Amino acid sequence: MIEKIIQAYENRDLEALDKLAVPAFREINKKNSFKSPLMLSCNKINHLSKIASLEADCIMLNLEDGVSPDEKPFALVLCAIFLMKHKRCDKKLVVRVNALDEGGYEEITYLNQFMPDAIRVPKIKNAKEVSSVLALLNEEIELHLSIETAESWHKLSTLAVNKRVTTFYLGILDLFADMKLSQGLINIDNPTITYMLSHFLVTSKAMGVKPVSFVFQEFKDETTFIKWLKLEKSMGYDAKGCISPNQVKLVNAMFVDKEAEIQRAKVIIKLFEMHRDEGITGFTDEEYGFIDEPIYKGALALLEK
Repeated sequence: MIEKIIQAYENRDLEALDKLAVPAFREINKKNSFKSPLMLSCNKINHLSKIASLEADCIMLNLEDGVSPDEKPFALVLCAIFLMKHKRCDKKLVVRVNALDEGGYEEITYLNQFMPDAIRVPKIKNAKEVSSVLALLNEEIELHLSIETAESWHKLSTLAVNKRVTTFYLGILDLFADMKLSQGLINIDNPTITYMLSHFLVTSKAMGVKPVSFVFQEFKDETTFIKWLKLEKSMGYDAKGCISPNQVKLVNAMFVDKEAEIQRAKVIIKLFEMHRDEGITGFTDEEYGFIDEPIYKGALALLEK
C-alpha cells in the first residue's frame, strides 16, 4: 500500500492517489487529555508514516501553513489515506484545514467521510463562522479553533457555541500581525504576554474549552522553550503546540501529572485483565480509548517505575 501511495505522489498522479482514499469506519478518539499536539505537514509521506511511533499524544495533520498551493490537493488526499490507515488510534488525530475562505469549507466536506477526531479551523473570526462550520461538520467530529485574528480575540468568550467546540489554540504570531503588534514583543518578560496567556487560559477554562498555548518557532532553542513551559505550567496550562519531536518530549515531561498517570495505569491494567479473562485482548473504553496488550504492558511498566 505504502509503495502505491509513494508512486502516485511522486508521479503527481492525483487521480491514482484519490483511488487509494477509500472511506471506511473509523473509531473516534474522544480523549481530551492530550499535552503535546505535534504539527505534521500532510504532503510529507515519510512523516505521516511515523504517526504510530511518535511520542506525541496528538497529531496535527496540517493542510495550511507550510503546504504550498500546488501541494494542497495532494496533501488533502494523503491526509484522508492516513486517517484510514489509523482506523483506531491512541493519539488524537486532528486536521488543520485551510481558512474557510481559502478552501476550508470544501476540505471539511471532503474529510467528513474519513472521520478525523477533530477539525481545526484557522483564522476563525466570530460565532457565525463557528456555527456555519458546525452545520457542515459530521456531528461525531470535534471542532477546534485557532485564535489568531483580532476579531476572534475580541469575541473569544462567544466562540464556544456548543459542546462540540472543545479546544482553542493560541496562534500568537498571526494574532500579533493582525493586531499590528511587533512580534518582538513576544518575550517571556513582557507583561503584555503574561496578560494574554492569562486571559486566554481563564476565558477558555470558564467555557469548558481546552486552551493550548502557542507554538515556539525556535525549536532548537530548548533553554527558552523550557522557560515558557515552566511559566505556562505555573499558570495552569497543560498543553502546548509542538513542531519537533524534542519539543514533544519536553512538553510531555513538563505537563505530566504523576498521580493521574498512575491512576490511569491502574485502571487500564484492571480493565485489560477483566477483558482478557473473557478472551478479549483489544477493546475500546469510553474514557481511556483503545486498550490492547502493548498499552497494557506500558501501564505495567509505568507502575514498576
